[in-house]
Amino acid sequence: MIRFAIIGHGNIGSRHAHHIEQHPEAELVAVCDKNPAQLARYAADKVFTTTDFNAILDRNDIDVVNVCLPNYLHAPCTIAALEKGKHVVCEKPMAMSVSECSAMIHAAEVHNKQLFVVKQNRYNPPVQAVKQLVEQGALGAIYQVQINCFWNRNERYYTQSDWRGSRSKDGGCLFTQCSHFVDIMYYLIGNVLPIKGLVHNFGHEGFVEFEDSGAFILQAANNGALVSFCFSTCTHQKNMEGSITIIAEHGTVKIGGQYLNTIEYQNIANHHIILPDTGNSCNDYGEYQGSMSNHDKVIQNVVDTLLQRDTVATNGQEGRQIVAIIEGMYGVVG
Repeated sequence: MIRFAIIGHGNIGSRHAHHIEQHPEAELVAVCDKNPAQLARYAADKVFTTTDFNAILDRNDIDVVNVCLPNYLHAPCTIAALEKGKHVVCEKPMAMSVSECSAMIHAAEVHNKQLFVVKQNRYNPPVQAVKQLVEQGALGAIYQVQINCFWNRNERYYTQSDWRGSRSKDGGCLFTQCSHFVDIMYYLIGNVLPIKGLVHNFGHEGFVEFEDSGAFILQAANNGALVSFCFSTCTHQKNMEGSITIIAEHGTVKIGGQYLNTIEYQNIANHHIILPDTGNSCNDYGEYQGSMSNHDKVIQNVVDTLLQRDTVATNGQEGRQIVAIIEGMYGVVG
């Protein structure tokens, strides 16, 4: 049995809790949140609840700490947990700088603990199908890639929390809304080199300290493929699209939907993608929706890895690379 504690019981932390509680080889031992109201659901359970982070770290009956906190707290809380001898599952983005990521990786290595970075969109059936085609060489040389993240994040979304929209605590759209899209770009075509970017705040002045729209040109490091990456949190009333289109030597394919959850177009030599009927549900937070809900697979990988049946699906080195790409993208904004 793998014993878990959750730090931060907001939207994403509660999702972690649900899947831990549903897993036959996992046990939710403790939950920490600064807001006591978030802990009320455990009043009748045996789950230890606290508003004190250190009270979690001092327990010796916890194997894994799931860090589900605002972006700026990922690195310090992860490092503190690793130093206390806990394995860590860290939500996206891994941290807010490459240097923070390196410190997290170093702490895991020094204390001989596993560091899992949550990138659940890699489990999306369309992403898995296209990844397999890329690895098989079925698409041939990749010429061009287009990534779109056109979502809605309104004023109420940002004013619900004191960290959302803050440059120092949130970091920007590439860290919060778009990091999964950066990750899938990297997952499918490898490292990319940012060339030029433009960002602007069109509709969120006064309550967001950074951009709400952006357009970037990048180039694949391994073969020079052209990459365009566009995003906005200004789509009217609701999310519109999350998509990745690949134009390649032997085929063209578009992963689309709102959450990279469908194959919208395919014309591939000698191949036709047929997706399993898995429901393709998103993370639904009531007033807004996020990426696909694959956290059950994340928890499964943690359990399997710690029981020596598997290896870490997305490790600290990969998490750091995503942050490096994001840093590079912001670095070419002109």
